[in-house]
Amino acid sequence: MSSLHDTLRRSVDDGTVPGAVGLVARGDDVEVVAVGSLDVEGTAPMTRDAIFRIASVTKPVTAAAVLALVEDGRLALDTPVAEWLPELAKPTVVRTPSAPIDDVVPADRPITVEDLLSFRAGWGFPDDFSLPAVQALLAFQQDGRAPYLQPGPDEWLAALARIPMVQQPGDAWLYNTCSDLQGVLVARASGSPLPAFLAERFFGPLGMTDTAFTVPESKRARFTTAYTPGEHGALKRADTPDGGFSRPPAFPSGAGGLVSTADDLLAFGRMLADDGAAPDGTRVLSPTSVSRMTTNHLTAAQREAATLFLEGQGWGYGGQVDIAPVDPWNVRGRYGWVGGTGTTAHLVPPTGTVTVLLTQVAMTSPTPTRLMRDFWRCAAEG
Repeated sequence: MSSLHDTLRRSVDDGTVPGAVGLVARGDDVEVVAVGSLDVEGTAPMTRDAIFRIASVTKPVTAAAVLALVEDGRLALDTPVAEWLPELAKPTVVRTPSAPIDDVVPADRPITVEDLLSFRAGWGFPDDFSLPAVQALLAFQQDGRAPYLQPGPDEWLAALARIPMVQQPGDAWLYNTCSDLQGVLVARASGSPLPAFLAERFFGPLGMTDTAFTVPESKRARFTTAYTPGEHGALKRADTPDGGFSRPPAFPSGAGGLVSTADDLLAFGRMLADDGAAPDGTRVLSPTSVSRMTTNHLTAAQREAATLFLEGQGWGYGGQVDIAPVDPWNVRGRYGWVGGTGTTAHLVPPTGTVTVLLTQVAMTSPTPTRLMRDFWRCAAEG
């Protein structure tokens, strides 16, 4: 057995997760390990093609969609988003981050497309969740791991516009909300629902046949049951294969609404590694767009203020960009992100290495789990 198998097997044997799929691809050398079961009852073994709720691993895909529209000339990075999202034409901002939500001032400038891509639009989650404006956003956002609970895009955006921003546009990196805004932007700017746009521009050309916002009945035998950690290590069921993803969502969440498989995410990672090209040579993104996605856009001060989420690393478009070798896996330029449902996907551009870890047990905080870190260490030591 390989070190990757041993790493995943330990977390199944100790009850951390019912099952897991790990993938490490170095060029044409691809190792995939599937261990455990689709659920705690062990009704079916975990398989390489098991389908998982990938949560925030959705974010790089959504950012790629925005950049595709930039390439098409339908969007521009420096253009105010109010042209397509008029609800955000006159946002308000709390006077200071700790101010009450009724102590507001107008935004200093319009929100741009680039603000959304870099997570610096003004809405989102900082390290301090106790701030009044953040509490209001939390109450509105609900659990990002259950995007099927959100209202439709128009209703969602109208409600968000009534919540003041916690920071002025461009000032701070704030987590999550900007990806949902990107998803609404893509739909309105393209004139096509987000699921249809992603299927046409990415999932079809890349052969990502199991990546979508819903799981049809024909595929549910491969769909994992989702859990959250309970007391004393017990796992609490959060969603079943016939649950929230069994029907199209009212709100296709660009922040966390997709399901996928290890091989589908490998296809997306390889597209980035190949400067935006699909396996048949078709160009899905331009090299410029890929470079924008995988380059850090934050200042040192903005990174420092987001330590809870970024742990000192940078942020590109849709994912983290490593800039400091804090741990063995933090190779400069490594790009990717984690999902709150227990998933990760990363690309190391200098080597073309793609790593994917899929589990069905949710994170309890923004800090990556022990299994994630063990997996990254194993992949780095490969």
